[in-house]
Amino acid sequence: MKLGDFQSAVTALILGSLLIASAAVAQSSPVGVWKTFDDATGKPSALIRIVDDHGELKGKIEKLFLSADEDVNPRCTRCTDARKNQPIIGMTIIDGMRADGGAFGGGHILDPENGSVYKSRMMLIEDGKKLEVRGYLGVPMLGRTQVWLREP
Repeated sequence: MKLGDFQSAVTALILGSLLIASAAVAQSSPVGVWKTFDDATGKPSALIRIVDDHGELKGKIEKLFLSADEDVNPRCTRCTDARKNQPIIGMTIIDGMRADGGAFGGGHILDPENGSVYKSRMMLIEDGKKLEVRGYLGVPMLGRTQVWLREP
């Protein structure tokens, strides 16, 4: 084997290892795009993009799956904070989330349908393909959980 061939093989091996490691890291973080589902119908309701902002996870609504008879640019009419009457698409609904052991917590999540802000915890499940999101009042026992699916 020539030196050039050896160097090419080593470079390919290193690049392959980096790609595998980067995919593993991506699956251990909720950073990415997630599809949410309506609790009543089970149909897709939104795409949420979660980003890491200096160790704090934040999530914005990127897209709503609306029926033909719904307003194409709905506003958060029930919000009681600075988001009142703001467009829901592009709205930050998750903030303050930080790594907490094997989960993410300490943050809040807004339900734009009723304008309520809840404490929140998130946990990756099924090798990072799903995100279990719990919103609650006071203690985690008093809340509800949704499972979101990671978008490719």
